[in-house]
Amino acid sequence: MKDVFLLFTVILTLYSTPAQPSVNAFNHIDSKTDKFDIVVYGGTSSGVIAAVQAARMGKTVVLIEPGKHLGGLTSGGLGWVDVGNPQTIGGLARDYFHRVWKYYQDDTAWKWEKKRKISGQHAPLPIGDQTMWVVEPSVAERLFNQFLAETNVVVVLNERLDRKDGVKKKNKKIVSVTMESGRTFQAKIFLDTTYEGDLMAAAGVSYVVGRESNDLYNETINGIRPLPPPGRFPKGIDPYRVKGDPKSGLLPRIYPEWGGMIGEGDKGVQAYNYRMCLTKIPENRIDIEKPANYDEEQYELLFRFIEVGGMNGDFFKSSQTGKFDFLKSDFLPNGKTDTNNNGYISTDFVGMNWNYPEADYVTRAQIEKEHEEWQRGLIWTLQNHPRIPDETRRYYAQWGLTKDEFTDNDHWPYQLYIREARRMTGEYVITEHTALGKELIADPIGLGSYHMDSHAIKLFVSPEGSVSSEGGMFVHIPKPFGISYRAIIPKSNECINLIVPVCSSASHAAYGSIRMEPVFMALGHSAATAACLAIDLKINVQEVPYNKLRKLLLKDKQIVDWPPKDF
Repeated sequence: MKDVFLLFTVILTLYSTPAQPSVNAFNHIDSKTDKFDIVVYGGTSSGVIAAVQAARMGKTVVLIEPGKHLGGLTSGGLGWVDVGNPQTIGGLARDYFHRVWKYYQDDTAWKWEKKRKISGQHAPLPIGDQTMWVVEPSVAERLFNQFLAETNVVVVLNERLDRKDGVKKKNKKIVSVTMESGRTFQAKIFLDTTYEGDLMAAAGVSYVVGRESNDLYNETINGIRPLPPPGRFPKGIDPYRVKGDPKSGLLPRIYPEWGGMIGEGDKGVQAYNYRMCLTKIPENRIDIEKPANYDEEQYELLFRFIEVGGMNGDFFKSSQTGKFDFLKSDFLPNGKTDTNNNGYISTDFVGMNWNYPEADYVTRAQIEKEHEEWQRGLIWTLQNHPRIPDETRRYYAQWGLTKDEFTDNDHWPYQLYIREARRMTGEYVITEHTALGKELIADPIGLGSYHMDSHAIKLFVSPEGSVSSEGGMFVHIPKPFGISYRAIIPKSNECINLIVPVCSSASHAAYGSIRMEPVFMALGHSAATAACLAIDLKINVQEVPYNKLRKLLLKDKQIVDWPPKDF
């Protein structure tokens, strides 16, 4: 009877809605303390890949997700996957994006439009190795669930770490982690695959929030970075609530100045937003209503941007329309979009996320809600407000949320785009010198290939007296660079059985390249391999021999060198 039940739950998982957890969640035997070889905390794309890899290597694994959905940003709206050079991604991450390609080869996958070629992809790859880096959110989650259903990973949803007292350590080792519910998990090795680094922080591992100064690592593009006038804004946007009257106070979210010397460090965090999935197909569209607590003053910058002629300039013209667009909408299959920020008056809620990384759960939820309300209000404003030009209102009026996405969350993405939060200060810190090819590492476990990118960190009053921006960055790198194994492990005097592939050890500048979902997935694969090796050899994670780790990674078709080479 047990075998029949297992078969039934496997079938159920493979053909269920995306919200269906992995089959193994049904097989869990309830107990106060659960013991595994490896605990993976965080059901992000990195966490799913790490859990699958560890299970494939024969270890008992639990994947704990604080929410109710798996896949993080990859299934949370970031469907136009930022990958940099697709040839740098191998292993299970490459397998995942091959599965995406395979899914869309079936005509039945195209419900709302005829099957078509997706633009913006790489050159065709050999038969059997084709990949696709554009995916609908619900499809992304379904594929993650299927990946897990092929293993014996135990998936536990809706369990949040007790961040105050939930991590028990002895002799620099994590012994157990306890959730807010009281449920406790023991393991030999722990992986923190959250975007926030909550397990890492609770374990007493060193980390940083914000930007280091240029002086700390002898960098040139870290720290405070006011853009040359007029920054990303047209000249002449008055910053005061009453135009021309400083005594009236500043408009919301505007600082009086950029806050320090150029290159100094601070606690500023690059802006967050939600990657909205929109459509203009009437049968699958949900209108975006005016938020109940709509505050018109929040959008005064938008109105003033238009009034000074911002839409007539060269700021952020849409590749789709050739005209100014307040949204960056890349098209996914089935007439859907991955709608992202497009400039500094867009979906980013600039300056309103600085407290998020260290905030408690209640405060984080409030910050998330504020970001959602900002974006809903922005879309409603673009569609309806009389201070928006008629042509612009008509253009945006045709768009709405997608009826068959995020169906248990009012069609709103599950995951706020946490572009960076905590960053570990580990055995090795990746800096701009690594990303720019000026400093080579001897122990790469994955590659970064995206340019060093940061969204705005604050809006401020420029010396000329108008609104400008600070913190934005897009610095080209000459070629893919190696990510050190030592950048995902803590210092040996802090914790010896924890690996951190997402909130890795990197400066703000370098993290701007590393923070891409396929890279997180590749690092999750490598982290799990290292964890299994540490268990097999009965050693600390800092003692894992790189030659053995490298051999295992190459065997699994991980790409750790550029250009790729054999062991």
